[in-house]
Amino acid sequence: MLRRAVRLGLGPGLLGRGLGTHREGSTLDWHGKVSEIKKKIQSVLPGGAWSPLCDTSHLPPEHSDVVIVGGGVLGLSVAYWLKRLEKRQGAIRVLVVERDHTYSQASTVLSVGGIRQQFSLPENIQLSLFSVEFLRNINEYLAVVDDPPLDLQFNPSGYLFLASEEGATIMENNVKVQRQEGAKVCLMSPEQLQKKFPWINTEGVALASYGLENEGWFDPWCLLQGLRRKVQSMGVLFCHGEVTRFVSSSNHMETAIGEKVTLKRIHEVHVKVDHSQEYQPVECAIVVNAAGAWSGRIAELAGIGKGPSGTLQGTKLPVEPRKRYVYLWHCPQGPGLEAPLVADPSGAYFRREGLGNNYLGGCSPAEEEEPDPGNLEVDHDFFQEKVWPHLAQRVPAFETLKVRRAWAGYYDYNTFDQNGVVGPHPLVVNMYFATGFSGHGLQQAPAVGRAVAEVMLEGHFQTINLSPFLFSRFYLGEKAQEHCII
Repeated sequence: MLRRAVRLGLGPGLLGRGLGTHREGSTLDWHGKVSEIKKKIQSVLPGGAWSPLCDTSHLPPEHSDVVIVGGGVLGLSVAYWLKRLEKRQGAIRVLVVERDHTYSQASTVLSVGGIRQQFSLPENIQLSLFSVEFLRNINEYLAVVDDPPLDLQFNPSGYLFLASEEGATIMENNVKVQRQEGAKVCLMSPEQLQKKFPWINTEGVALASYGLENEGWFDPWCLLQGLRRKVQSMGVLFCHGEVTRFVSSSNHMETAIGEKVTLKRIHEVHVKVDHSQEYQPVECAIVVNAAGAWSGRIAELAGIGKGPSGTLQGTKLPVEPRKRYVYLWHCPQGPGLEAPLVADPSGAYFRREGLGNNYLGGCSPAEEEEPDPGNLEVDHDFFQEKVWPHLAQRVPAFETLKVRRAWAGYYDYNTFDQNGVVGPHPLVVNMYFATGFSGHGLQQAPAVGRAVAEVMLEGHFQTINLSPFLFSRFYLGEKAQEHCII
């Protein structure tokens, strides 16, 4: 009975039912309270108009209908679609809490900015097809009156995946699914590959797949700033701080077959503001966990995973930070302007950066070689030992490349199946997820934000059915395995 209920998962949308910020059954008239307090203070102070006793502009509001934890592109996209889809302008009050207001360590701005439809799962393909339409028409979505238009610098040069003899059949099956979903992808033999891209050494390549449309790369910083600018114009509030605690109520229930479950509802989020030991409690109706690599910690704060092993209550959010290096190198004789983003069977990848024979690339480490995510220091030996040999073997011109700089960023890595987690938690009933995309969250953010907003407002997915990405799959053991991870 419990497993069936968990699998069904979704119900009427909390915000769609008109649920405001409440506790113990009574709606909180915050504006009335504040007005009353102002009058009382004014009555005991000399002078005329009331003015604040101290500056509280750095603090979050005392209440918000929705608190989004994480101000990267996924969190901002959820905020955007909530405001765009709300039934009445100003009906939903949204607060975004971001601890790194400079975004210096944000996954968004440290990524290589790629977008592709070459995935193995239909849902991922649909997400990217929706998102590329959003990106190509970004000023229709994110334009702000009197502000200059956004220039994403989208470069539609495509993705080129290379497969060995062992991976050729899987590639053929993937491309079949991609075409069924509407993606424009072609298969190429080694001979066709050599003819189109003569700078590639085709040794060890049995098959290649090449994106003909809507694939390439763009400026992640521009998308981040464009979303932030737009949602601020729509009335979304921002706070630079860290979520440290959730206050919730519990309701103990027993299923028809005698299984005991505890349903929790978060009523209050504690936010510690920057450069201060003080925290501000924020009353809320819904919390969105879009904290990226740190979303596992936020889930733990809400009590998720704190229960007996093998139970729904004891099922953790399996998302953790994984450090990934990106290297930028110069090679005067390297591939020209027609070069796509190339993904080698070894795991190494690269793409062109600008017009000056510069290239970005890297490689995900083997599981047993995962670097310490405790810092963002770069291991330059990793490039020399694990990346460069594969690059030079595939593109002989890269024998003479010179690394100019490098950086590291985080994947919000889903250790269960390397796929996103979207929608509500089955027991913490007003926590929603938008996390765990393991490296493809940036490119799918516009579609994921809409999907989460739809569930919150209507109780079900409408544009794209992302039921396979619900949290409940971790308890049920039903993997939504994505095989095309770079």
